[in-house]
Amino acid sequence: MKLDTIQKDALAEFGNIGAAHAATTLSQMLMCPIEITVPDVQVVDIAEIHKYVSNEISAMIVFQIQGEVADGGYVIVSMPKQTIIQLTNLMLGTGDPDRDINEMDRSAAIEIGNIMISAFLDATAELLGIVMLPSPPALAIDMAHAAFESVVAQMAGEVNDVIIFNTMLTSEAPPVYGGIFMLPNVDLMHQLSLMLERLMEPLS
Repeated sequence: MKLDTIQKDALAEFGNIGAAHAATTLSQMLMCPIEITVPDVQVVDIAEIHKYVSNEISAMIVFQIQGEVADGGYVIVSMPKQTIIQLTNLMLGTGDPDRDINEMDRSAAIEIGNIMISAFLDATAELLGIVMLPSPPALAIDMAHAAFESVVAQMAGEVNDVIIFNTMLTSEAPPVYGGIFMLPNVDLMHQLSLMLERLMEPLS
């Protein structure tokens, strides 16, 4: 699926709506101001996803899209190691940015992933007029590229496109970057395409 400039702007706006909801909930949980923005959105062929995923150690929180769209695909939060450690430090009031990822970080990654994905799916579902819910999450701490290969292998033939929401999270520390990857099945991708057309109507 190729997007023109207006479609990309519409999809980025949808992403920013979901990110704003996630930021509000994270701010309440961490008791400090959090801002999440989506400065860039890309739609790429699933066969090309390796070009857009780094080899750095990351926390990958994987959810299956459920609800009215049965087996609607997957959605993944990817957060580099330093992002997870920074957020855990904020959550617990600790201050060791150079440590290895531990069980507290794993729990924090799952909780933060739940918050972000629930907000994104809520925003999408409201625009589509359907119910979409995340499954219980699966967490992998690995090189992002390796984790993605495992997910993609399970979806062969079901997914053609990956929607990449490149995110920037700003808190009391310097900005950190991550991504939300939506891997919709063919039916859900069709509904997302119709959503973009509706969003574009006032602009055309």
